[in-house]
Amino acid sequence: MKIGFLGLDLPLGKHRFNDVNLALLEKKFSPKKTTPFFVEFVGEDLVHSDIILCSPAKKLDLIIEDLGKVEQRLAKELPENEKSLLTALQDNLEKERFVSDSEISSEAEDILKPLGFLTAKPVVLADSADDIGGLIEKSLQAGGMIFFYTAGPKEVKGWLLKKGSNIVEAAGKIHSDLARGFIRADVVNIKELDNFHNINDARQKGLVKTVGKDYIVEYGDIIEVKFSV
Repeated sequence: MKIGFLGLDLPLGKHRFNDVNLALLEKKFSPKKTTPFFVEFVGEDLVHSDIILCSPAKKLDLIIEDLGKVEQRLAKELPENEKSLLTALQDNLEKERFVSDSEISSEAEDILKPLGFLTAKPVVLADSADDIGGLIEKSLQAGGMIFFYTAGPKEVKGWLLKKGSNIVEAAGKIHSDLARGFIRADVVNIKELDNFHNINDARQKGLVKTVGKDYIVEYGDIIEVKFSV
């Protein structure tokens, strides 16, 4: 995940997210390998960022950038539905509201996506005094992201997933074969971590639930996928 920033003095490059849950899993499973999650801070390369951190003093800069795109587009002959949509966005931007603050239908999203509005992305108003870990956490929350985990004696790893995603989408994050050949998955949430010694023990205690394709992944789920390809 790439995080851009504007008006903030932050170090460029990759930064490890210090995930408390991952540390707990490492302690529980004593794996040969622990794989943390990293984000990349890309500075003012906002176009290629997934999430934007912005100082309050620079908020208007983002809005003016998007207003310019709206005005440039409205100067052309447009279908009535696009013209109406952009006029409403222009009104919101002039009231210093981000594009992401507007209620946008899936049809409208298809119209807006090629225009590359910066404030259509999640924007976090932040301060350089905030620590890196806190900024990463705020960014992930703004992006509507959650972590699920895979854990065992070989490796524990945190995986980033869009909130509201189903178990097959989560399986695909681990490997495309797991999504393609998905049969079912065993799930236990990390909030139960103190109640079992290992996954087999969790099964015996009835803490593991077997789920199908429609299961919506919850924050902190520890997942074991059963598949066949």
